[in-house]
Amino acid sequence: MEKKRVLSGNRPTGRLHLGHLVGILGNWVDMQDQYECFYEVADWHVLTTSIENSGTISENTREMAMDWFAVGIDPEKSTVFVQSRVPEHAELHLLFSMLATVSRLERNPTYKEQINELNLGDQVSYGLLGYPVLQAADVLIYRAHAVPVGDDQLPHLEFTREMARRFNYLFGEVFPVPEPKLTKTARLPGIDGRKMSKSYGNAIFLTDDPDTVHKKVWNVITDPQRIRLKDPGNPEVCNVYSFYKVFADDRVERVGRECRNAERGCTACKKELVEILIDLLAPIQKERKKFEQDPGLVEDYLARGSEKAREEAAATMKIVRQKMGVGRI
Repeated sequence: MEKKRVLSGNRPTGRLHLGHLVGILGNWVDMQDQYECFYEVADWHVLTTSIENSGTISENTREMAMDWFAVGIDPEKSTVFVQSRVPEHAELHLLFSMLATVSRLERNPTYKEQINELNLGDQVSYGLLGYPVLQAADVLIYRAHAVPVGDDQLPHLEFTREMARRFNYLFGEVFPVPEPKLTKTARLPGIDGRKMSKSYGNAIFLTDDPDTVHKKVWNVITDPQRIRLKDPGNPEVCNVYSFYKVFADDRVERVGRECRNAERGCTACKKELVEILIDLLAPIQKERKKFEQDPGLVEDYLARGSEKAREEAAATMKIVRQKMGVGRI
């Protein structure tokens, strides 16, 4: 039976952290044997909020790609490509923009959040407003059947589904209406309890060495009401316990019981967590060194993947042009 197709991607903002591993990458790795996977380095999307930093995109692309390959994204199984190397995305984005209304785009909750988060005021670019249109083009140009997403990306995917349905209604069936595949762990807290994020400075990176992991774990917030070792703790409000739930499921029950019964202190919990995370990161970092020592290998994988992606995108655009009656006399 022919495999269904998946499209997912990430903006290249540099090295990745544990939140990416559990929120995105682990899911991607698992999908490779079940689906025909297309994984996109979404470099154009960076420009929607950070065009002044465009000079960092190339290096950040390389760093992110090395992390992808190091955790198990296999370029022999999956098509790993760079968005800007497939200009057909821009063409479909333009055509889709004729189907999207400004009022619909302004209702996107993520759009409003970004305006407030970045303090943009009236300095909102068309690119940011039209972000969902480009994202719809990214997904639909490969006629993907499913998109692995976190819950915060569901509004964007719903817009993509609307674009597919509207195009198909107006011009005939071309695009599958892609289904969301929610990640198992949507959000991992950072060392300060907020969502793990580079911008918050609270992330543990896949490239952090043991000493750095140790220092960061030692700063993870624990139960604020537990002052002394003999005080019973509440693991449900302890950020360290959140990490055990994600990375040491076999130890969660024991650690929770010992915390509640004041049989172990926060120091012991953190020490054990440091060992867990170092053991988790060691094979990833070992694999990554292969690409650090041979940067040409990363470029080769991205070049081959982008070439294959462009062939697929060009085939879709040929159908789209025929259906819409554009680009021909």
